Amino acid sequence: MTSVSLDNGDRLEVGIVVNSAGPNAGTVAAMAGLVLPVEPRKRNVFVFEARDKYSDMPLLVDPSGIYVRPEGSVYLTGGAEPEEGDGSADPTDFEVDWPLFEEVIWPVLATRIPAFEAIKPTRAWAGHYDYNTLDQNAVIGPHPQVKSFLFANGFSGHGLQQAPAVGKALAELIVHGGYRTVDCSAFGYSRVAEGRAFRELNVI
Repeated sequence: MTSVSLDNGDRLEVGIVVNSAGPNAGTVAAMAGLVLPVEPRKRNVFVFEARDKYSDMPLLVDPSGIYVRPEGSVYLTGGAEPEEGDGSADPTDFEVDWPLFEEVIWPVLATRIPAFEAIKPTRAWAGHYDYNTLDQNAVIGPHPQVKSFLFANGFSGHGLQQAPAVGKALAELIVHGGYRTVDCSAFGYSRVAEGRAFRELNVI
């Protein structure tokens, strides 16, 4: 990897390219002729009010995958996108799926916490996971054959939590030629090439 061509026709000479394109990471990898099993998966988060306040309630994750937690005077909930409809999403689609809340999430919340039978949804937003279809875990570090192309992709919903450590690890790899503080070798691309899953069990 010696250069990158931009849409405006400019060409940038590079020594290293880091793919940190989030949900579009698979598309960016393909531009370099590389295969990366990462695609956008749409996720929704809903905010609701309830008469009964549980300000000291911890994060609760139902066996269905639906989660809920307090956020100040309101609650956040989401999860449990139906398997049959959960495939690669249009990365420009940010339309909230309100039926998911009304038909799937709310009934589960009311069953788990009876006080949540009477709640009022107030707002919501939708976004995309950079979903690793192999094992829902990050792909970090260089490609075995194209060593100047580095991955920081496929976090599948854990990116905000893991980004500081991954950023430091890649900075060390670029500057020093190896990991020093955080060894991310287990998340390397070799497992993708071999089809060897390093399964993440806690995806919501």
